[in-house]
Amino acid sequence: MAKTPEEMTAAMIENLKEKTGKTLAEWLKVAKAGKAAKHGELVKLLKSEHGVTHGYANLIALEALRPEGRAPAGGDELVQAQYAGAKATLRPIYDALIAAVKAFGTDVDVAPKKTYVSLRRSKQFALVQPSTTTRLDVGINLKGTPAGGRLEASGSFNAMVSHRVRVGDLTQVDAELLGWLRQAYVAS
Repeated sequence: MAKTPEEMTAAMIENLKEKTGKTLAEWLKVAKAGKAAKHGELVKLLKSEHGVTHGYANLIALEALRPEGRAPAGGDELVQAQYAGAKATLRPIYDALIAAVKAFGTDVDVAPKKTYVSLRRSKQFALVQPSTTTRLDVGINLKGTPAGGRLEASGSFNAMVSHRVRVGDLTQVDAELLGWLRQAYVAS
């Protein structure tokens, strides 16, 4: 089945670092430093001075010149879709987790994907996924840390993380979970 334009944009944003060496946030800083006032000028600058392909240069230019108040491409729409319908009751848990993780530092990158949200610093250190209508799974990269108690081995949950914590209510966003997340953040 063909992807929607929003899905295609989200996929490009997700692949931006791998394809160009920088995240969208990093490219936006470059674009703003270039002081190009028009879309075409910025695309030309990104292509000629930074070697960015046309499609990615166009995406970066669109986001850099996005009018104030317009939602970024692929961002909150993806999160809203994840927590729509029967999973809506999980949104306060997600919001609490994200607020706590953002407090770790200004370098936390919250990157929504179609089915989960990646938490990155220099690399992904965790992810948050509404797995069922009653539970979020928090995947955490803690290689070398033994699993035990709430901190399970990721198993077949997701190969991009080493551990998983199942979170069914707001009280489980506690010091223990945040400690594991901070440990992964520091190591990333």
